[in-house]
Amino acid sequence: MLNIEKRLENDIWTLILTGEIDASNSVELDAAISEVVQEGAKSILIDCAALDYISSAGLGVFMSYLDEFEENNVKMVIFALKDKVFQVFHILGLDQLIIIRPTKEEALEG
Repeated sequence: MLNIEKRLENDIWTLILTGEIDASNSVELDAAISEVVQEGAKSILIDCAALDYISSAGLGVFMSYLDEFEENNVKMVIFALKDKVFQVFHILGLDQLIIIRPTKEEALEG
């Protein structure tokens, strides 16, 4: 089960992810990111404090936006990953491709 809450504060979109991201619901994450991009988002924060699990399908959603975000100068920062979820990013080397910060404050700094 995945819940996604979208918030807009000071021209920065925050997606708050709760639960688990797997193949059955990764399309919901894709749709939420796509929606804020269509709203003209230039900064997207992904709050993962309540994210318990992410599968390769969920990681693939984030990866699918990297080139588009670079081309369109959109900044995406993931923050507050639990250790076991961060390890998935780290093992696959995605922490080298995606900006990951421990706190929202640090995510806002970039």
